[in-house]
Amino acid sequence: MKTNHSVRAVSMAIITLVTVVTFGMPVKALTISNNNLITTMNAQSPIENKKLESSEIAPLEKEQLEIKPAVDFIADEPSSLKIEIDVEELRQIKIARKRALELQRQKEEEERQKALELQRQQEEEARRKAEEEAARIEAERQAELASKSEANTGVSYDELVRKLNASLNSTLAGTGETFAKYAIELGIDPYLAVAIVLHETGCKWTCSSLLRECNNVGGMKGSPGCNGGSYKSFSSLDEGIKAFMNNLYNNYYAKGLTTPETIGPKYAASSTWASQIRNYMNELKAN
Repeated sequence: MKTNHSVRAVSMAIITLVTVVTFGMPVKALTISNNNLITTMNAQSPIENKKLESSEIAPLEKEQLEIKPAVDFIADEPSSLKIEIDVEELRQIKIARKRALELQRQKEEEERQKALELQRQQEEEARRKAEEEAARIEAERQAELASKSEANTGVSYDELVRKLNASLNSTLAGTGETFAKYAIELGIDPYLAVAIVLHETGCKWTCSSLLRECNNVGGMKGSPGCNGGSYKSFSSLDEGIKAFMNNLYNNYYAKGLTTPETIGPKYAASSTWASQIRNYMNELKAN
């Protein structure tokens, strides 16, 4: 019994030493049944038992212990250090990719902003050129109107507009420049044109219902009819003035009828029409 107990103690010591050195684990991590150990030891021959008894006296030498390095036991297992390195490397890769995507988005946004700014500048330049061209054309037109006004009426364009506005009232108040512009462009005497309008509409005081309701400034007939009548209706006052001036030019001036006396017989049945128009013309010039 003493021998068996001694062998058991030595065996457990060896197992403990191998376990601690190899795995860094306490003995309880390895489970060995005491009964199995006893059975194994009891199964040895008398000679082997004798050797075991002698081991109680002779100390165990280090060389007699078979201690395998830990790496032999975990060679096939992934290294925890390498796993930590791989995880950190993966994290750095993700950070780098995220940063690359952010830089790409920033670059795309900068390019988009540059394109928008370039488009804005181009549109602004086109608008500026269009405004300059419109201003140039208007300046040329005003210069031409002024020149023709001086030649045809003996007064400046601004002075002509002022004289016409002085007699145009009610619905036609402030339309002197519109009449002056169309008259000079068409080569019509502006005093004659406005005199006919004043006579036909009564706008020296209060404009007729034909003008107020249907923008008809010269008593012109046609369709669509104003309120279902024979006199023509126009959608705007400017349209009505332009239509009247074109009618005066196409049906009278273009045919050599350029005075109240030559226009009257065709324009109105009244024998006093021409004299009344002449009176209005004199009044306009005197304003």
